[in-house]
Amino acid sequence: MANEILDNRGRGEATWHFPAFHPESHKFAIAAAALSGLCAFFAWETLAWPVAALVPCILAFFRDPKRVTPQGDKYIVSPADGLITLIQQVDPPRELVMDDGSGVPGLVPGPVTRLSIFMSVFDVHINRAPIGGTVRRVVYIPGKFMNADLDKASEENERQHILIERGDGVKIGFTQIAGLVARRIVPFVKPGDLLAAGQRVGLIRFGSRVDVYLPAGTEPKVLMGQRVIAGETVLAEIGQAALIEGVSQ
Repeated sequence: MANEILDNRGRGEATWHFPAFHPESHKFAIAAAALSGLCAFFAWETLAWPVAALVPCILAFFRDPKRVTPQGDKYIVSPADGLITLIQQVDPPRELVMDDGSGVPGLVPGPVTRLSIFMSVFDVHINRAPIGGTVRRVVYIPGKFMNADLDKASEENERQHILIERGDGVKIGFTQIAGLVARRIVPFVKPGDLLAAGQRVGLIRFGSRVDVYLPAGTEPKVLMGQRVIAGETVLAEIGQAALIEGVSQ
């Protein structure tokens, strides 16, 4: 049936659809079209055509294609489209670890594996939940706009941390990081929201990066230089240590 979910049991209808455009694109596309029309009105054709060409480029940047998320309690799916540029052992950001007064513990202190996904201006910029669960934290931090591909962008650029907790206590933290061209992180969720894996959580305008902090004992299933797809590519499978840690908290 066309209205059923696409899954590995043969349900649903898999057909190609032209990607939708996120509503965030409307104001930019309308502004570019209006400016192009104004240039044409004053016979400034050398400006009118290049500005008109921006309209499909803007719509392409804000495209919001459908995604089919793998089903399984162990899967951590990619929150972003892009290129795996860094795989490192680091301490999680203090905003995801410290006591925030909510009564819900953050991530456990200590080194974990961080996967960094770089999004160019040609990638889809809608970000998605890596696991299903409850949003425990959304922490926005103003900062610089350095090249998001640099390691220090994780600590110095404008960014937003999100922490999601499953019903069994397993937590995943990830960070949306603005880059050279990006100038705004747009959240779609707030603390207390209940999400499914692969559900949209926000976007970063015009090029950026997302860092994912894997739970303890969880090994990545992706490699440096690999391209990943938000809501579809499995980054890792949650290890037994993370499950025990989640229950103990």
